Amino acid sequence: MPPERFAGFASGARATVIPNAFFTALLPSIEDRAELLVTLYTFYALGRKTGTPRAVSTSALAAEVPLGRALASLPEGATAALQRGLSLAIERGSLLVVGRQADGSVLIALNMEPARRLAAAQGQFADGAGGVGEPPPVAPEPSGAFSLYEENIGSVPPLLMDELDEAERLYPPVWIEAAFREAVANNRRNWRYIVRILERWKLEGPNYETAGRLPAGSPSGRRRTIGGPYRRVVEGGRRADG
Repeated sequence: MPPERFAGFASGARATVIPNAFFTALLPSIEDRAELLVTLYTFYALGRKTGTPRAVSTSALAAEVPLGRALASLPEGATAALQRGLSLAIERGSLLVVGRQADGSVLIALNMEPARRLAAAQGQFADGAGGVGEPPPVAPEPSGAFSLYEENIGSVPPLLMDELDEAERLYPPVWIEAAFREAVANNRRNWRYIVRILERWKLEGPNYETAGRLPAGSPSGRRRTIGGPYRRVVEGGRRADG
């Protein structure tokens, strides 16, 4: 069966910087597919971070939907493939362990000078296969803006990818899920409508506890509940009109 044809890259889309040494020194020597996938995706994950050195936790990598889907195609499954790919990349020296978190996950950074100094100061410079620890299981269908869009609207257009990514950084996951639920309940399955819901909640306070419910006696199928500082004004106006 031929692979699904890629629609192409969008003009002006956000790009991930990968050092030339990856292609000239690392790529020819990487034979394990898990190591290749994990190493490449780590460039992308670190590109969204700030600080020096930029670092990403193994638990965060385990929650990345595209990486999980790519690793799920390997025989041992996504979780074991992530563990193996990280271990091999750290053993090779392309990635470094630069810290540990309370949940048992570790922080991973590219093997660059700031990360080498931090890892050496913590005595973790030579941390190899045994230093990664067991990453959390990769959820097969984690909830997020991308998966919610695909489940409720359809395939994500390339031009919307950056906006979905930005929404996940700006709003709590429960807000995003509830906004999708409200849009579906109101039969308004489009991203602009969902963005307006999120922006309204950011200004007025969320009312997602009632999103998607159909109050009895509502002629339009659902009466909007207003939260935040404007609730008394709006509700007062409703009583006066009634």
